[in-house]
Amino acid sequence: MCAYSLAVVAVALAALALGLPKAGVVVPGASFAGLRLGATEAQVRATWGRRYGTCRGCAQPTWYFTYADFQPQGAGVAFRKGRVTSLFTLWAPARWRTSRGLTIGQPEARAGALYGSLPRTECGTYAALVLHRGRVDTQVYVYKGTVWGFGLSRAGAPPCH
Repeated sequence: MCAYSLAVVAVALAALALGLPKAGVVVPGASFAGLRLGATEAQVRATWGRRYGTCRGCAQPTWYFTYADFQPQGAGVAFRKGRVTSLFTLWAPARWRTSRGLTIGQPEARAGALYGSLPRTECGTYAALVLHRGRVDTQVYVYKGTVWGFGLSRAGAPPCH
């Protein structure tokens, strides 16, 4: 194989590697599937790729990354002045977890066992349990007593998406 062909294969493999991780890891107070609050739009594209939809009715520019076109499972990212202000899961993407092992699908009580008593905000049909860590809040979204998703935002930001 010539050097040119190897370069084309390397670029193609790098492009395939981009995308929302199938098993996202949330590090409370720090990162969300490889991204941090304050990341630029270019950094989001470099980490999760260019396959995203945009929200037409959102107050802030918001991108949705899904695992399959027109399907609701995946993650979202909201921006202000071109910088990430919040990250959140969409629906209940399988195989997502926190760095301490809280996984989507576990009972809500598991969040309390791992992180202690967390303030709860009702968000209509679901609730957000909020873990405060410095200037960052981490949300554990629960639906009918089950962990349904995760979020990351600046401290004090509304936890519901």
